[in-house]
Amino acid sequence: MPAKKTATKRKSAPHKEEDTAAKKVKVSHRSHGKETGQVLALGQGDVGQLGLGEDIMERKKPALVPLPEGVVQVSAGGMHTVCVSDTGHVYTFGCNDEGALGRDTSESGSETVPGKVPIEEKVVQVSAGDSHTAALTEEGRVYIWGSFRDNTGVIGLLEPMKKCELPVKVPISEPVVKIVSGNDHLVMVTQEGNLYTSGCAEQGQLGRVPERFSIRGGRKGLSRLLIPQVVKVQGKVHFTDAFCGAYFTFAVSKEGYVYGFGLSNYRQLGTKSDTMCFVPVKLTCFKNSTTSWVDFCGGQHHTLCLDAEGQVYSLGRAEYGRLGLGQDAVEKGEPTPVTGIEPASGVTCGASVSFAVTREGSVYSWGMGTNLQLGTGEEDDEWSPVKVTGKQLENRAVLMASSGGQHTVLLVKDKQES
Repeated sequence: MPAKKTATKRKSAPHKEEDTAAKKVKVSHRSHGKETGQVLALGQGDVGQLGLGEDIMERKKPALVPLPEGVVQVSAGGMHTVCVSDTGHVYTFGCNDEGALGRDTSESGSETVPGKVPIEEKVVQVSAGDSHTAALTEEGRVYIWGSFRDNTGVIGLLEPMKKCELPVKVPISEPVVKIVSGNDHLVMVTQEGNLYTSGCAEQGQLGRVPERFSIRGGRKGLSRLLIPQVVKVQGKVHFTDAFCGAYFTFAVSKEGYVYGFGLSNYRQLGTKSDTMCFVPVKLTCFKNSTTSWVDFCGGQHHTLCLDAEGQVYSLGRAEYGRLGLGQDAVEKGEPTPVTGIEPASGVTCGASVSFAVTREGSVYSWGMGTNLQLGTGEEDDEWSPVKVTGKQLENRAVLMASSGGQHTVLLVKDKQES
């Protein structure tokens, strides 16, 4: 895929310099981790997703994960965790049944502690789904490992029914600037403003597969789903960002329009109806704001979004408190302000839990308490935002949060380093 390799073989020195410069395009995106910190984990960790070794199966409060390097990004998958170091290395831990760790875990217990994934290039961003992981390199290439699944089981990754236990390069001809994963799908935003998707299409989350082909590709087969292809939108749309829920996708255009596709059974997409969207829909409910939208994250049936002023909003299913709108909350089909939080810098969701990281470095949680993911130390549901506290958070600022199926990871830095 990386073109222009032959050009570097020219013997003329000036040409060689020019060609090398052309080849080494370094991609950038505001979502790439900039600040270095340490990793904390909490919640249930019965398959090693806390990274604390074989003997620690749960943590009620955030616990420090021993990593050999400083970390700039964390991503929690369904039952595994992925970290990017400040030198561009990738570390993983947790469930490796489908190859989601991207490394050899044949040694007993090795999946329960951080281990390095063999990628030769410098990685600037990662994303994690239920059973897959993807990594974006500084030159805009994407590597992926693990497997996508649908309602009946494994569907493969790049080839039908074939999982990958080590990183493989994604066949895409444009430099990618951002990657994001749903439970079983991957979305890539390119430098040219195109949106590529691959993975499971059952709920419309790929935005490019008609409903009649959504179950394993129909008569066209699984390759239709697994080979990344462009999402087409009427008119020329230049996409600058994308975000995922478990079974749905948001994409933001250069002009600030928000498009959505996928599952909206609780109107978590902000659509007027609760039917699945198999093609991108321009979401009018996100144009009512006087400010621009800077962050989205979806759980199983709900969405959090953040505007440029730092105000957090929620929509979708209300059960277990995941909207953060109080005990009387009902299903919301449009962004509804969540109160009780200082201006936020980021939002993240697990299946039925929600988090907001504030500009001041605190983290608030709400939603289902069953798996101890909220960091309150209790299993009670929280219907309104609660500030997460703990010994490991003292004198530390939270940089980002990510929540998986049963666990949550935080990236923190010492306040003295501010």
